[in-house]
Amino acid sequence: MNKLDITTTKIAIFKGKKVRKTIHSNEWWFSIIDVVQTLVGTDRPRKYWNDLKKKLEKEGFDEVSEKIGQLKMIAPDGKNRETDCANTETIFRIIQTIPSPKAEPFKRWLARVGYERVQEIEDPELATKRTRALYKAKGYPDAWIEKRMRGIEVRETLTDQWKQRNVGEDREYAILTAEISKATFGMTPSQYKKFKGLKRENLRDHMDDLELIFSMLGEASTTEIAKNKNAQGFGQNKQAAKEGGVVAGSARQDLELKSGKKVTTAKNYLPSSKKKQLK
Repeated sequence: MNKLDITTTKIAIFKGKKVRKTIHSNEWWFSIIDVVQTLVGTDRPRKYWNDLKKKLEKEGFDEVSEKIGQLKMIAPDGKNRETDCANTETIFRIIQTIPSPKAEPFKRWLARVGYERVQEIEDPELATKRTRALYKAKGYPDAWIEKRMRGIEVRETLTDQWKQRNVGEDREYAILTAEISKATFGMTPSQYKKFKGLKRENLRDHMDDLELIFSMLGEASTTEIAKNKNAQGFGQNKQAAKEGGVVAGSARQDLELKSGKKVTTAKNYLPSSKKKQLK
């Protein structure tokens, strides 16, 4: 069993059930525990998988030891925890060993999800189109979607710069992002989520137009400063992140002074039922 790098957890939905997935080596890897829970419906999916794993190992199922790795994924308690994961091909093999009426429809769903990622690697524009369609289906206005998509591009440009400038992924990215947010809005992303009444939701999916604009300004400024100063390593890029955030923070404060209205808002795009529960 291999231990693999920390990755970003995404959620796929199969017939109302959540299946965690992540990109590793340019392909989707899925949480085996989630797949078992979806197919079997047991309240003890971990035990079911452990028992099945022992059975498969005895039967010479090579994938158990060679093609299954441990990736860190977001657990129900919100923490990154290692869990057994496998790519689409190996998940197919595991599914064949689980007696379930959901196996065939799940295979078709899995094939589609895996193929979509292959398509997106070959043609990145497809990923953008799918993201736009998803926001549209959720009821976001077109003007907001345009800003959100532009914000995604700005963010990707920044993380590409960090990668080129010898900044470690995940934890260091999170620290640098917090520095930009703190200087831009006076709040770290976790504080901002609490301010908006969010839990596991994506913060930027719940920002209004101005919040998105100032987020972009902070990250675009950080990119420009890092490039012009040739910032290398975590320390120098942390300073660039602070300076980039200050650029956006100063512009925000100037707008607030002249407009007489705060840019940061507790408003969000949560469904009304969730908003009632938060009160």
